[in-house]
Order: sequence, then C-alpha cells, then structure tokens
Amino acid sequence: MSDKTGHSTRAVHLGASADANTRAVTTPVVQAAAYAFPDLDTWRAVLAGELDGDIYGRNSHPTERQFGERMALLEGTAAAVTYSTGMAAVTGTLLALLWPGDRAVATRDAYGATYLLFSQILPSFGIECVVVDTTDDAIRAVVEDGCDLLYLETPTNPTLKILDIELLAGDAHEAGAKVVVDNTFATPINQNPAELGADLILHSGTKFLCGHGDAMAGVVCGDAEDIARLYRYRELTGPALDPHSAFLMLRSLKTLGLRVERQNATAATIAAYLSEHAAVKRVHYPGLDSHPGHQVARRQMRGFGGVLSFELRGGAEAVERALPRLRLANLAANLGQVETTVGPASLTSHIELSAEERAASGVPDHLVRYAVGIEDVADLMDDLDHALDGLD
Repeated sequence: MSDKTGHSTRAVHLGASADANTRAVTTPVVQAAAYAFPDLDTWRAVLAGELDGDIYGRNSHPTERQFGERMALLEGTAAAVTYSTGMAAVTGTLLALLWPGDRAVATRDAYGATYLLFSQILPSFGIECVVVDTTDDAIRAVVEDGCDLLYLETPTNPTLKILDIELLAGDAHEAGAKVVVDNTFATPINQNPAELGADLILHSGTKFLCGHGDAMAGVVCGDAEDIARLYRYRELTGPALDPHSAFLMLRSLKTLGLRVERQNATAATIAAYLSEHAAVKRVHYPGLDSHPGHQVARRQMRGFGGVLSFELRGGAEAVERALPRLRLANLAANLGQVETTVGPASLTSHIELSAEERAASGVPDHLVRYAVGIEDVADLMDDLDHALDGLD
C-alpha cells in the first residue's frame, strides 16, 4: 500500500488479510489460554522467535497480535505492544524504561492518573520526577538540566494545551532521553508523533480507537528494541489484552477515520458556537484561532480532535445547574465514543486527585470536558442551548 494512501483507507486495510485457516475477512477471536505443539523442537523455536506462533495467552495470542501490528502500521513504527487498559500501557511503559536514579520530566496538567504516577508512585521507586508547567519553554529549561525520559501529552486532557513535539523531542534527544507521547486525544488519524521525533507513542485504546464504549485497551508503538523491552515487562507483570477486547479494537479501527473526521468537524463547530455564547467564559480547543497553541497544532496535526473543554461564567454553581439539563450528552467519564459524553474535570480526567491536587495541576473543578460523538451537530447545539439557557 502506498504511503500516500488516505488515512481512512489505511485504517481499514493496513495489515488486514483474510484468515489463512478459515478465509474469514474479519479477524477471528482466538479464545485460548495455551497453544499445543507437535514436538518440543517446534515449541522451542516459537519460544525463541524463530517461528511465528503463540505459547500462552498472557504472553500473546493471534487476535491481539494483529491489533498491535495494525496500530504500528497506523503510527508508522516498527512494532507495538498491547495492554489491558490505557493506564496499564502508561504504567508499563514508565516502569519498563525507568530505573532508580533516573530523571523523568512530565507536565503538570496531564491526565490525572498519569500525573499521580509522576508525583507520587515513581518517586517511591527512587526515580526523580520533575513535573513542570505545560509550556514548551518550561519543559525545555528542565530538559536541558538532564533527562532520561520526557513524557508528553498533546493535546492535553482536559485543558487541550498543545506542545511542540518536534521541538521538544529534539531537545530531549540531545539530553539522551527517550520521548513518550500520549496520542490518545489526537489519534493516528490526526497526528503521528513518530514523524515528529517521538520514540514511543501511547494510546488509551478505550477512547477513540474503540469508539463504542464497549472495550478497554492500551497500546504503545515504537521501534523493535524499545517495544521488546516493554513486551518483556508486560509479559512478566501480566496486564495482557484479552482476545475479545482485541477483536473489538480491530473492528473499531475500520471506522476510525470516518468517526474521527466527523468528530473533528463537530467539535470545531461546537467550539466556535460556545466561544460566542454569553454564558461561557472560555473555550479550550486547538482548532480556534484564539487558542495559544493553534499555530503549532496546525503544523503537527491534520485535524484538531473531537474533545473540547469550557468554563462557564457562573463557575461551579453554573456547571451543577447546566449539565443535568443535557438530554443527548451522557454525563460519563469516557470520551471518544459515538455518543457525546460530558463532565467536569473533578469527575472525569482528574477524579483520582484531591481538590488541592487538581488546583496544583492547573485543572479547575468547574472545567467541563465535552467529547463529541457522531450525532448531528445541530442536535448537539440545540441540546447545549437548552442546558445553558438562563445562565447568562
């Protein structure tokens, strides 16, 4: 397939072929804990990687292997490793790459559980973690002082800040650091961090990759050596992706391009509408010309994503009044689904943090995250009109 092939075509066809045994067009679910061999020599050859195959479900199975292979092709990397959840992917990556005495740099308003890994859990392993403001300048200043791993999230969850991947990856590589980018919000349809210098690209597959809210998964893409290291750690610690979830992820990749393109367009329309609404104080969306990271986003993204966040003039009280009045958007913690989901940061991305920790990370409790689905945009705007009526 040509490198110029469209992203939606690639999501459907890359790495896909009829099953060799059944001729099924759809990848079968191989629901097996163990795999048998005709003799010990064949068993040893598969174990050594000399022959393709699987030995034990915790290590690998055919359905999850195809999901990993498809994701590596979509992100433009040599390999990928899959996980049971997005946070399993984050945790597995960091613990596989970092050792006592290493220095890691992350941003202050990253996803809440990720922030807690850097601020509380990793330091208990003797890893120095520096959590800085989410700006290119703040990150560059810290990286110049020494760094073994730089962890970026762009756009960020839920403040939608944009970081310059190419610029920061260049600085990090000069310091000898690995660069990990959480690409969950952008998806491979909108952004490919490997093209910008990232070493490892991470996704919570539960979000846009799945898109239907019916499976949890994580995946990390990168070069063969790095992925082998992550795979070994996952193999030993056990957070493997189950066969049925892997099957659902493969199903969803086929419509990823369609869904994301629709969500890009809808989010841009909703963001523009809310930015003019009398009840809304501020809208955070990189597709708006007024967004501080708009020009960088235009350079490194093909679309601006299906998530925005906003603040109401009435603060937390207005949020408490408005959100229950929504009739289409679900008050729910997930995002990237075909159904629109909405909720304040205190109950979604940063639910694991205390009010004090949320304030320290620069994420106000009244910030509302709005993740568009594939509903008709006019209906979503009518729904917001109803919810915000009387707040201005």
